Amino acid sequence: MEETLIIAKGEELIGVLPKMANRHGLIAGATGTGKTVTLRVLAEAFSRIGVPVFLADIKGDLSGICQPGGDHAKVLERVKTLGLSDFPFQAYPVTFWDVYGLQGHPVRTTISEMGPLLLSRLLNLNDTQSGVLTLVFKLADDNGLLLLDLKDLRAMLQYVGDNADQVRTQYGNVSAASIGAIQRNLLALEQEDGEIFFGEPALNLADFLQTGADGRGMINILTADRLINAPKVYATLLLWLLSELFEALPEVGDPPKPTGIFFFDEAHLLFADAPKALLDKIEQVVRLIRSKGIGVYFVTQNPLDLPETVLGQLGHRVQHALRAFTPKEQKAVRAAAETFRPNPKLNVVQAITELGVGEALVSVLDAKGRPTPVERAWILPPQSRLTPLSPAERQQVVRTSLIFGHYEKAIDRQSAYEVLQSRAASQAAEPPPQSRGRGATAGEKIITSMAKSVARSIGTQIGRELSRGVLGTLFGWGRRR
Repeated sequence: MEETLIIAKGEELIGVLPKMANRHGLIAGATGTGKTVTLRVLAEAFSRIGVPVFLADIKGDLSGICQPGGDHAKVLERVKTLGLSDFPFQAYPVTFWDVYGLQGHPVRTTISEMGPLLLSRLLNLNDTQSGVLTLVFKLADDNGLLLLDLKDLRAMLQYVGDNADQVRTQYGNVSAASIGAIQRNLLALEQEDGEIFFGEPALNLADFLQTGADGRGMINILTADRLINAPKVYATLLLWLLSELFEALPEVGDPPKPTGIFFFDEAHLLFADAPKALLDKIEQVVRLIRSKGIGVYFVTQNPLDLPETVLGQLGHRVQHALRAFTPKEQKAVRAAAETFRPNPKLNVVQAITELGVGEALVSVLDAKGRPTPVERAWILPPQSRLTPLSPAERQQVVRTSLIFGHYEKAIDRQSAYEVLQSRAASQAAEPPPQSRGRGATAGEKIITSMAKSVARSIGTQIGRELSRGVLGTLFGWGRRR
């Protein structure tokens, strides 16, 4: 009989079937009602059956997962109250990640991999400015120019701005105002420490999908207590990770257990002020990534934070308490209640406002993929330590990781910035032409010149050529090989 991942206890034990776990899920509820513990309990359950997990630690209270629990009186009380006999307290394999490289392995990507769509959102660009940024990516892509970090992008923007008349012939109009706006927003991003996210070595998603020595799934924890202060950087990073998983993983259909589980905490940030083109891509990924074996679980205060097209794809639901003091809040409670399969024994609208801390309304998918009637239940306590690690304990985990040392040292190889600098130096050293030939347009001249410069710079080095997968990166423009 298939093992059920028990996560709660009502009249009976309630759990998620592993073969249904890639059907996505929702954890919702007001602040302080128990969402983080529910996330932790689910992460532990998936790890036990060998499924790697990714989650963001926004409040800094999840690091204790790598130590055995039993350290908190309320946990011991919950174990006793629920009658959980032989409840094991245990540690789980953990890898810590940190964009800033201070409390975990650095997380980086390249400008090319991020692509113009996500980068436009990160830079708060309007449609016209986004169009110019897409043009810049296209010009770099056509000429094999790698955009690895912000100085590469800034060099390309300057090049396009300085040669707008020639570029226009082949790529379209470029306004100085748009170039200037993008450059200013790049400066603002740097002031928010955004530049440290771009560079190499870029994250290899295979390092997320690992198991520990005992076969349990690795729990990848992104330290985000500082990162969340830059909400667009946070949301863009998570969207990029999800899109990379979609691009990298093969189709597996409906496996007996997921390939990986991805938790999106503060999920409302993913959709806030996102343009329709980006929303369409997010909805597309959520719909299609299930066939890659990835389950996506959104964590947010209210289900209405998510678009209906996304909410309709979330088969597993854990709803903690919501407040209902104002007419708007009361409407939100009714709307949340309507997302569940009814239970004639339960007044869902009333129950949502009465739930205690750690108590929730739970509905999961049965063996045929149908939502079970909603039940009122208590979430099981975690088996790992509730108290966060000390800085020394965290550093010990980071330094004993199998990947320690790989991401810690940044690499700055030759890319667009160096190629364009070299080209400018070569042009400055060349004697001025006696006359302008008529055999080629100015646009053809500039592209030919760039191509020759790039060819000289790239030579026979492996890994320099930009290419795309069969579908192309959903959010990006080009991919590394």
